[in-house]
Amino acid sequence: MGSGEPGAVARRESAVDGPMPPTVAKTVGGASAEQVGVDRSSVSHRLARPTLALLSATAVLLLAVLIASFGGAADLPLAGTAAALLDELPFVHITTGLTPVQRGVLDQIRLPRVVLATLVGALLAQAGAAYQGVFRNPLSDSGTIGASAGAGMAATLVIVYGGGAEHSVAGIGAVPLAAFVGGLAGVLTSYILGTLVGRGGTASLILAGVAVSSFVGSVQAFVMQSSTADVKQVYTWLFGSFTAADWGLVRLALPYAAISVLIVTLHARHLDVLALGDDEAATLGLNPVRTRLIVLAAASLATATAVAVSGIIGFVGLVVPHVVRRVAGPGHRLLLPLSLLVGGAFLVLADLLARTVLAPAELPIGVVTSFVGAPFFILILRATRGRDR
Repeated sequence: MGSGEPGAVARRESAVDGPMPPTVAKTVGGASAEQVGVDRSSVSHRLARPTLALLSATAVLLLAVLIASFGGAADLPLAGTAAALLDELPFVHITTGLTPVQRGVLDQIRLPRVVLATLVGALLAQAGAAYQGVFRNPLSDSGTIGASAGAGMAATLVIVYGGGAEHSVAGIGAVPLAAFVGGLAGVLTSYILGTLVGRGGTASLILAGVAVSSFVGSVQAFVMQSSTADVKQVYTWLFGSFTAADWGLVRLALPYAAISVLIVTLHARHLDVLALGDDEAATLGLNPVRTRLIVLAAASLATATAVAVSGIIGFVGLVVPHVVRRVAGPGHRLLLPLSLLVGGAFLVLADLLARTVLAPAELPIGVVTSFVGAPFFILILRATRGRDR
């Protein structure tokens, strides 16, 4: 330290601690009331925008649930369906006007499917936002970095060799547990390969994910050929479906979903800090490696849960966070809950389209999401092609 710095510090302290010039004091004092008003107005505006965004996304989700609940092969009256949905709320009792058969269709067929689609869409969308935040890469999601492929492969092994979904390990369903391990292994393998081979760039990470998914897909094909009796069930996994949705699957997914959503949401601020870079994050007291591992584990748990109850559904975690980010900004404190709500609404409407466009036949839900997501993926890839140059 140079010998002139203490004097400079003393002069700065003197300038700060000394008497304020009359003109400055008058200016500050005269403007204080107006400045306080401006500050309060700006704070109110900053608080109102996220609240409005969350309320709007909630309204969209509720509207999607209502539309999907009365739309389908069996016609249900709109007013009666809305009344029945309200009647499901605690301490609410409303005469719905539905016949016993209509009420049975709604309670035992439509609602479990709509609730499960909402849950799966919310999990995939928030997991995609978390992956993109961890890797600082808008092209990352559970399908492009090996999570879905790894989870699907592990679930396939349990279906073919482990006796299926009715088995459990330490009270935990064997399929969700295997899918969690497989999803985590797929993500970590893609991340390690992308880091070692291509220094973790956007293109290298995507290529690593494609390589891992292709290899896992070939192994999965071999397993399916060795057990033709389970091919139909495995194919249901590969293309995604809610045809088997019931309240049992909803109850199976809820604990895993709650844990993953809570962990990812609590790390929203950490993801914002990670966006500054590892060096800056470490300077601010954040451990980047530990944060990445925690968020990756939670996002992989969300992906594994979704795959366990619905199969592989692509592009939800890619499309939804990107759209939300364009509308609400990159801050994860708003991005994560909005992705949760919009993802649920998106998959509910996609499932409605899948079961009505060719009624009474039904499209796999993965076909609908891929039809929307594949062109969108190309647009994102084109927008980010210059980042790795």
